[in-house]
Amino acid sequence: MKKNNSLAEGPDGLVYTARLPLSSATLNWLSCLIRGHLKKIGSRWRALSAGRIAGIVLAVLRCDQRPGDLAGGNGVHRTTVSRWVREVVWLLAAGCWLLAAGCWLPAPRAWTAH
Repeated sequence: MKKNNSLAEGPDGLVYTARLPLSSATLNWLSCLIRGHLKKIGSRWRALSAGRIAGIVLAVLRCDQRPGDLAGGNGVHRTTVSRWVREVVWLLAAGCWLLAAGCWLPAPRAWTAH
């Protein structure tokens, strides 16, 4: 009897699709934010378009997908997906500086205990 040591999924691994409950406005807004950032830093190209990057990052953030699972199906490395997630979180945080600054302001007198 011969041993079968080959992978069950084949050489490319198992790829699956999932539907994200997101509006197209959210995806378009985030892809425009990414596109503007890439233009600002002078990035000549990325492995995927800004729209595909936005979809992958939202899948990681919204559905708690592992970057390695999404990377294989899209032809990029796990660390690339992790870097995209960090960049997008940084972009979102940079856009909320007013909200973050409000956390450091003293609370109004009505909110403090007497």
